[in-house]
Amino acid sequence: MPEMQPLGEPVSNWTPAKAPQGEVLAGRFVRLEPFSAAGHANQLFDACAGRDELWTYLPWGPFHSAAAFHRKMTEQANAPGWCYYAVCDPASGRALGKAAFLRITPESGSIEVGGITYAPILQRQPAGTEAMVLMMRWAFANGYRRYEWKCNALNRASRAAAQRLGFSFEGVFRNHSVVKGRNRDTAWFSVTDADWPALSEAYDIWLDPSNFDAKGRQRERLSDLTKLVRASSDPTL
Repeated sequence: MPEMQPLGEPVSNWTPAKAPQGEVLAGRFVRLEPFSAAGHANQLFDACAGRDELWTYLPWGPFHSAAAFHRKMTEQANAPGWCYYAVCDPASGRALGKAAFLRITPESGSIEVGGITYAPILQRQPAGTEAMVLMMRWAFANGYRRYEWKCNALNRASRAAAQRLGFSFEGVFRNHSVVKGRNRDTAWFSVTDADWPALSEAYDIWLDPSNFDAKGRQRERLSDLTKLVRASSDPTL
């Protein structure tokens, strides 16, 4: 009698996830709205002006004119298979960053976050973290089983951000692509629906007003709250 071959766990009552439609996602520190070049490009260009290092590991940029930036943002806002958000300050309404859902496969329940650009004013701030949490919350609330983060393997800041948010390290794809005429090895991270309840609770604790003092400094670090959820850690960090 042939030996029984192993099979994956059954996925009971599976139905495809919902494709994002650019829903507005609002939090306490930040508001995400569908990105439009007409509404957000000039604001984001101004917020990122003079900071060429923001584009080092992205396939596009740097941009030295508002016109060139506007053309690229128009292209990205209309890119098939991408759902771009402007990351806006809720008080002023100005765009300080952008991020996108991509590689959206509702039929298998997998989605990726990427194309992330944060102006310096948004970096290392609760608003930047909350933007990522809002997108992740939307994905798992709408039936996704796997939420991906990928970055240039040399981009230590992005790898550290993924680990801080509780993504599990899955390895490096060598010679994955050619970007700006250079080799790119790509580091892969993910969160699954099994990870999500514990991560969601960690985010709630970290974002709670009681976790910040009168000067806005965190009392408990997010990385300490998420480290027990990660199935694996990035060995380079």
